[in-house]
Amino acid sequence: MRGRGVVVVAGLAVALLGATAGAAQGGPPPHAVGPGGPGKGEWQLVSAESFNRPLRVAEDTGWFANRDEAGSPYHVDAYDNDGEYFRTFGGADFTRHLDTLGLYRRSFTLGDAGWLTAELAARDTTGDGLPDAVPEFRRTVTPGAGPTGTFEVPSHSSGVILRSTDPLPEEYRVEVSLRAIDFGGRRNGSWHYDGKVNGYRPGDCTTNFPWAGAPTWDYALGECDWFDVTTDSNGYYFLSIMDYERPAPRNNVFIHNHRKVVMDGYNRYDYTGTGLRYCDPTTGQLQPYEWGSGNGVNMLFMTPERRYSGQPGTEYLMHSECGTTYGGGIVSQVDLVPELMPGVGYDFAIERRDGAYVLEVSGFFRNVGWATYRYRQPFDDGEHPVFHYNRTPEEYDGRYDADWTYRDGDTTFVDEHIWPAGSAYPDYFLIGVPHTNFYEGSASIDDVRLYVPRN
Repeated sequence: MRGRGVVVVAGLAVALLGATAGAAQGGPPPHAVGPGGPGKGEWQLVSAESFNRPLRVAEDTGWFANRDEAGSPYHVDAYDNDGEYFRTFGGADFTRHLDTLGLYRRSFTLGDAGWLTAELAARDTTGDGLPDAVPEFRRTVTPGAGPTGTFEVPSHSSGVILRSTDPLPEEYRVEVSLRAIDFGGRRNGSWHYDGKVNGYRPGDCTTNFPWAGAPTWDYALGECDWFDVTTDSNGYYFLSIMDYERPAPRNNVFIHNHRKVVMDGYNRYDYTGTGLRYCDPTTGQLQPYEWGSGNGVNMLFMTPERRYSGQPGTEYLMHSECGTTYGGGIVSQVDLVPELMPGVGYDFAIERRDGAYVLEVSGFFRNVGWATYRYRQPFDDGEHPVFHYNRTPEEYDGRYDADWTYRDGDTTFVDEHIWPAGSAYPDYFLIGVPHTNFYEGSASIDDVRLYVPRN
């Protein structure tokens, strides 16, 4: 990947680095493979997009109405936008709310042979038959970084992702370089900047309407009385592997049931609880969330256990320089420094090889300096398997299958056979904002690359 151009911000970078020099030395932690990862000689590049040329857009659907209804290519399961989970607990109120929303999608391919696909989603809340707060993925020229692919998500009610068009190979390494990001977190110590709060522009009814994760939610409430997302979190998916075909933006409950591994930002406004923590790589000690800047990288391996007793979501396994944590508060392995961007960039990579996934991030991190962090988790270590790791039925025998039951009084929904024998889950990578009721902002990337083992 391209160099990071630290000379552009050398004064600030040197000052920060001087305060943290040597912090990442001392050898890799138990689950790390080591700084820098494997030699590039082990991999053969098969597809790449650097955005140096105008996008080769093809197979553009334009905007069309879609609610993930049965028969739609976007229909997946009960957590879809029109899913049975929401209909069960929301009843007539959910149906009424959904009927007030015009839900729209757009899809197009780009890159050589269309190996990448952009998926966009937005709502029509005015009833004019056109999507509002239209998101974009487009080529831009970012000062200090050059040509980039830019995600623009002007409202929490829209989303845009970039994904692999086809299922990923049996073994692979996928990389992406991040050159700019504005999805919340602090800037120069403040959650309030550029007229925004944690990256959200001021506005009315910035809520998670109409998809609630908790079965006990009162669906009869009007949109503005639902949960205000600006008081909670903003974020962005740096790079993730999904377990279903045709990944695209949906409600936030859906994605919490369909990730295999993920590296994302979950930037919680002025948070002081214990649900999020930072690892201090220089000491190997966990720190409270306020220790960081709210720009953490969460490197998570999903497992088939339930994270929440009362709502959907798979449990997290987290390796860091502070050891291994299963469940409990989310651990951010490192803290980005967005103030240095775009002169400084961050490289994210995911590998699937030799019966394991590897998560990797490189860059200049707050309180650390330049470093690479890399964590490996076997598909099945006998204790915490990676959720839906099997690409084919032959790779898995059904041993972790279960039914998940959710209740609200006398109302019950059962998610049957979450991982049955005979199942298969293709790998697709995803970058961007997969929510249509959370997250708002922009980000730019300047490289996406796919490798397979050389031999």
